[in-house]
Amino acid sequence: MHTHPTFRLDGTHALVTGASRGIGRAIALALAEAGADVAITARNTTALDALAEDIAAQGHRALALTCDATNLDQITACVQDALTGLGHIDILVNAAGVIPSFGPFLDLPEDDWNTILETNFLSTVRFCRLVGPHLLERGRGSVINMSSVAGVRGVPSLSHYAATKAALISLSRSLAAEWAQGGVRVNAVCPGWTRTKMTAQVSGNTELSGILTQAVPAQRWGEVDDLVGTAIYLASDASRFVTGQTLTVDGGLTAYEGGPGMLGMTTFGRVQNTT
Repeated sequence: MHTHPTFRLDGTHALVTGASRGIGRAIALALAEAGADVAITARNTTALDALAEDIAAQGHRALALTCDATNLDQITACVQDALTGLGHIDILVNAAGVIPSFGPFLDLPEDDWNTILETNFLSTVRFCRLVGPHLLERGRGSVINMSSVAGVRGVPSLSHYAATKAALISLSRSLAAEWAQGGVRVNAVCPGWTRTKMTAQVSGNTELSGILTQAVPAQRWGEVDDLVGTAIYLASDASRFVTGQTLTVDGGLTAYEGGPGMLGMTTFGRVQNTT
């Protein structure tokens, strides 16, 4: 009898970075609900402990590992503790990210560029370098890198953020090509405008939020739970032949090239053009 791949993660072990809040937290919870034991890492110990309790309440193991994603020594210790505590890792989700500021390119200070590069891009490089050999030795695994629609489109006032997210897409494709024969899959996920604490300054601004959602065919902000299905799919055997891909979850934002004004055309019925 033919057995179809499933979305279940029973018996698997995951490591999720940036897990104390937002998308990372939602994905960590969802992986546990699908059957995985999860090592969770971020800088906020209190938030991690609370998440670990929620995961344990589902009947799965949770390791809360405090780690600064910009510190190589802490990342190294975190990965070792995850391997020791879980025994092995099947799934790596790189969700750590920040937006330290936004504004015109010429106004962004060097320190903000350094912070965003270290957190959004180099942390993923480092976790992949440390977890990758383990996955390749076992001959299986899934790496999920959280990018953004900012990585595929120009975003005024977020040039530093967009640059790191574009780099994550490129990194994911390169690693996918290198590691496919070793049984390890690498994919990127591109959320659209998603309501999190990190984006609260924008989503909480009625005027700016309204301008942004005009460009989204779904006409709303994304919620963190909108991302969990994609993450479970990429982590599970349901996507066992999917690697090097960029899955966009944006309510249709990147489905067309027009600006906000073009979306207004969808409110009209058929109009005969007589010119």
